[in-house]
Amino acid sequence: MAAAAAAAAWPELEAAARERRRELALAGAAVAERVAAGGGRLPAALLALPLLQSLELSGCAALRELGPGLAAALPALHTLVLRGNALGPAGLGAGLGGPLPALRLLDLSGNGLEALPAALGGAAGAEPAGGPAFPQLRSLNLSGNRLRELGPGLARAAPQLQALLLSGNRLRALPGGLLPPAAAGPGGPFPLLSRLEAADNEVAELGAEIAALPALKSLDVANNQLRELPAALADCPRLKEANFRGNQLKDKRLEKMVNGCQTKAILEYLRAGGRGKGKAESAREEARKKKREKPQKKDSGDGEQDELEEASKLLVKVLHVSENPAPLVVKASPGVRDVRPFIVCCVLKGVNLKPGNALKRFLSAQTKLHEDICEKRTAATIATHDLQLIKGPLTYDVRPPDELKIMPLGRKEIKAKDLLRQLQLEAEEQRKQKKRQNVSGLHKYLQLLDGKDNYPCLVDAEGIVISFPPITNSEKTKIRKDTRDLFLEVTSDASLQICKDVMDTLILKIAELNRFTLENKEDSGSDNESDALCGPLNLNPSQNVQPMNFPLVVEQVRVVDTDGNLKVLYPSKTDLTTVSSLLTVIR
Repeated sequence: MAAAAAAAAWPELEAAARERRRELALAGAAVAERVAAGGGRLPAALLALPLLQSLELSGCAALRELGPGLAAALPALHTLVLRGNALGPAGLGAGLGGPLPALRLLDLSGNGLEALPAALGGAAGAEPAGGPAFPQLRSLNLSGNRLRELGPGLARAAPQLQALLLSGNRLRALPGGLLPPAAAGPGGPFPLLSRLEAADNEVAELGAEIAALPALKSLDVANNQLRELPAALADCPRLKEANFRGNQLKDKRLEKMVNGCQTKAILEYLRAGGRGKGKAESAREEARKKKREKPQKKDSGDGEQDELEEASKLLVKVLHVSENPAPLVVKASPGVRDVRPFIVCCVLKGVNLKPGNALKRFLSAQTKLHEDICEKRTAATIATHDLQLIKGPLTYDVRPPDELKIMPLGRKEIKAKDLLRQLQLEAEEQRKQKKRQNVSGLHKYLQLLDGKDNYPCLVDAEGIVISFPPITNSEKTKIRKDTRDLFLEVTSDASLQICKDVMDTLILKIAELNRFTLENKEDSGSDNESDALCGPLNLNPSQNVQPMNFPLVVEQVRVVDTDGNLKVLYPSKTDLTTVSSLLTVIR
């Protein structure tokens, strides 16, 4: 009787077992109530779903422990999202007590962790006899906990880690115990770690050992207690993006560079021992000074400083669905669940792509995001569209390969199966020639659709396919120099949280590009991009020149099921928090 009652209390688990599902997401007040009734742990029936590849249980304050045997029961898991619960090291220890060989993403953000569990190399943990517990783990999110320090055990438990997110904890030193002094060199811990975030902590010391991370590309230690930056940062061979804002640096010249997000100038300054700017930065500053010379003749010194400070702010205003007279809606059909189930969308208004190389920078940034945070499109895929060329509402659907038709970027309309065959032939020809690398990046992602009976697509109200993820979006909604309003789309077969993280980063990057365009005041130009289909030049300055303190506007977009029930709303109140140290969000 008790067993039957327990099964009845979790219809989601019964349905997942019956339908042999690979993904499962549990959230909401009803789930929290059932977890609380079960003593603050996951139901035992969850352990009878060995086919699960993606499991998400978020926003459940009653969840204090996973219960024993989760790792052993779900060996195929590649995504585990346990965000916004009340898990501590002890509560995690029982569930993660064994290895998860396929796990690629682990999200433990917003819990009550004061120390890492043993499985992740906590103080009580030791290196497993059979090797690392998480040999394939690429992304670990520990943001929003109460961690004070991390030890070297994490490097043994997850040697392939690429992204480590630690913002919103109580860390006092970085990298601290993560990297012992003797660990320098390409054979040391974390040889692939490219993204390290530790904003909003209590970090008072950024150690020189940071240079022992050979793959580090992005470092965020904003809003900490740093007084100086180590010269060893200049020895990080791949560091391209660094955020040190919100620290009271003793060197005011360096602090000014930090507030201007001039990563390259910061590294050159540190390399020169803090004695001055590098030649490249000096030349750029001189050029900017000449551009600003005429308008600044009318301004006082205080006015100039205010303008520079205002320009350094990144502002985004959220327009809620309730405030929008014509909100865009995306309807997801049931078929996408077995093909590519996760999608997040929004509208972004106020971008400026006309001047100089603005459009080229925009396209390059999207490519870079695909390579990095999207893990070469294996984790998620971005599509950007000109909003004015889209007819809503939209439908996220699936179609057989011989019925799905799209006009790919730079190509004529074609069936999906013929497009893939064409791309495969081009890839084979490229392998034979091996003469150059600048061929279509589409070739890398063909295998993601292997074995699929249906392909995913985003269709507008006129039946036009505007996106075929993860391969391409449509020439008909292509971004051009006169595009002002964007429709942004992120899809994934891994998890909803990955979609949201990618979308957060995409909006931040567009805001940074918009500010760069405004600050540098480039002349409009062809940008070597085709403008043939663009409309006539709009000479109204109020529409073509965005004031520096005017925010981009993000309009919420709802994704609903065929009955109109809400599946995803982006951005919600909890979204855009991963980039809060760099972005001011007006809600």
